[in-house]
Amino acid sequence: MVLLMHTQDQVATRRSRGLKLCFTALLFFLSPALSPDLAQFDASLHAQAPAVKAGNWPYFLGPEQTGISSETNLIDDFPREGPPLLWEKKIGTGYSAPSVLGNRLVIHHRPDDDGPGKEVVECVEADSGKVLWKYEYPSDFRDPYGYNNGPRCSPLLTSKYCYTFGAQGKLYCLTLDQGKEVWHRDCLKDFDVPPGFFGVGATPILEGGKLIVMVGGKPDSGMVAFDPETGKTLWHNVGKEVWDGTSTGWERLPVYKWRGNEKLSSYSSPIAATIHGKRHLLCLMRQGLVSLDPQDGSVNFKYWFRSLLRDSVNAARPVVVDDKIFLSAAYQVGSALLEVNPNGKSYKELWRDPTNMMTHWSTSIYHDGYFYGFSGRHEREATMRCVRLSDGKVMWETDGTSPVAGKVKPNQITGKFQWVDTGKAAPWPFYGRGSAILADNKFIVLGERGTLAIVNVDPEKFGEVCRTSFPQITYPAWAAPVLAHKKLYLRSESHLICLDFAKK
Repeated sequence: MVLLMHTQDQVATRRSRGLKLCFTALLFFLSPALSPDLAQFDASLHAQAPAVKAGNWPYFLGPEQTGISSETNLIDDFPREGPPLLWEKKIGTGYSAPSVLGNRLVIHHRPDDDGPGKEVVECVEADSGKVLWKYEYPSDFRDPYGYNNGPRCSPLLTSKYCYTFGAQGKLYCLTLDQGKEVWHRDCLKDFDVPPGFFGVGATPILEGGKLIVMVGGKPDSGMVAFDPETGKTLWHNVGKEVWDGTSTGWERLPVYKWRGNEKLSSYSSPIAATIHGKRHLLCLMRQGLVSLDPQDGSVNFKYWFRSLLRDSVNAARPVVVDDKIFLSAAYQVGSALLEVNPNGKSYKELWRDPTNMMTHWSTSIYHDGYFYGFSGRHEREATMRCVRLSDGKVMWETDGTSPVAGKVKPNQITGKFQWVDTGKAAPWPFYGRGSAILADNKFIVLGERGTLAIVNVDPEKFGEVCRTSFPQITYPAWAAPVLAHKKLYLRSESHLICLDFAKK
């Protein structure tokens, strides 16, 4: 049942305990009159989100929200010192990747993590880092498990607006040209949202003229569609009526019984896709995957996909390949491949494997019959893997150690790694729970301790071309790289840097 009303009760303040997780899971100089480039970017809010002009990265995980860029003529390798550093900027905490539209870059961060609570939405020139505008609003969020208190969701940019979703569930719409507030909603209060493990972490999307947000509220407000011009609630759905009585496949609890105080939201951003000619809004929530009609929020189908562990989350985004949907999670869940039937209301489970790909937060990338991603709940056990779509077979895996990188050793005083041949600072030898994007037939990999590498796209074997690191990008480097107009942007808890990735 689709619910068209919402509550505004005060959010409960109960704090969850016992979980340790690292997660995530992702501009343009304007005058008040739109520049020619921006005018070409048709971001009509009353139609399906259009194709994005090549080179922009205005959403979480890029123009198609898949971690794949169509840019070409990028560098194929770089020296140990890395590609040229164009500019750097000190920023506050957060795990959100920046977003880029033309020469405007927007970064969402918290300047003083332990001080007076506020989040900052900041717009800079993408090619220089020059500040164009800032917008601040209060946030007294405190992570229950000691991680930073900054925002987790990436900004969403259109030719008119910048949308942000803060760690405390505050949803803002600002003008992209000047950073003026258009509207905002306090989702935790408006929809009676139970406290999340690490605050709010699923980036909203635009689909069919609606701003769609994984709110996780009650009653039946797991997913909410807003009018992107006014912030008015258009529909909301997903809660007891969806999940109560669902078959789980668990021996000790074969049928799920709704208790009334469940968390609904996850850290997996929704994605929309056309399957058999029908638009599906695919939402990997705490309980599992639900497909909704984005126009009215009605349910197409659901699929239970969560850990037996109470202290667990889903964080990687679903990956759509034609009529197939790939899901993956850590916490002893693994991965599954579903095939949607032509009626759009049901599916077949093609395979499920508890160990082949256990994605913690970074979304796997699909290319020519294979998924490439990072598997493992903890840093010490994490590997980059290639998994075949047809049967889920692991083709190769690596912890990131590479013979082409050269020999490194730890400094006995600092504990940091250095090159054996030069004694200079070297990248961390392991990727850990890294992230990757695909562009110009190569992977750009960022390890969680700041190792930046170019990796071949090859299902037969792992092959790293080169690696480097920058002192500004330190652990935890959990935000995925962003590529826009042949520039690579990386963020840490303290810095944002811009690298030149153009082939000369």
